[in-house]
Amino acid sequence: MASTPATGRVTLRYRSDVKIEKGRRVRIRVHLSIVGGDTIEKCVVEYVHGGGTMLPGLEALMLGKESGAKLEGVLAAKDAFGNPALHPVKKMKRTEFPKEAKLTKGERFAAKGVNGQDVVLAIEHVGSDEVDVRLVHPLADQDIKYDLEILEVRDPVRPPPIPAAALKLEEG
Repeated sequence: MASTPATGRVTLRYRSDVKIEKGRRVRIRVHLSIVGGDTIEKCVVEYVHGGGTMLPGLEALMLGKESGAKLEGVLAAKDAFGNPALHPVKKMKRTEFPKEAKLTKGERFAAKGVNGQDVVLAIEHVGSDEVDVRLVHPLADQDIKYDLEILEVRDPVRPPPIPAAALKLEEG
């Protein structure tokens, strides 16, 4: 941490040799697209590594990398969104499906999740009153092309201390 005498401002400088590991705050520039298809996302993203907000396959690729690293390639569908067989299963009433719907194991339906995001309902089991469906990401069967640059890696656990003078406290 350096202080500018004229303004008294504090400038934070992060070590550039910090490696990505669980719990580190990471900022990346990322471009994701479906192989042979549309762009999914193209932006700068900041996340906590291992926090469950990044594609599992991308997290695995970035583990141990430092700021400045560039990665590109293709993530197989199972590595991008995880194994669909491990996605959560939900019980639904038969009446929640259209009357004309063919309810058989393996059939898929597009739906909106609680948060408004698209989700695929894959039928696992059909009972007399209930249907077991697996909640699957809409892109779970798509390979994903990635191009990313790691912009910053830092430890988010502790913010820098506030100087005693800023709190109008006496040091000592």
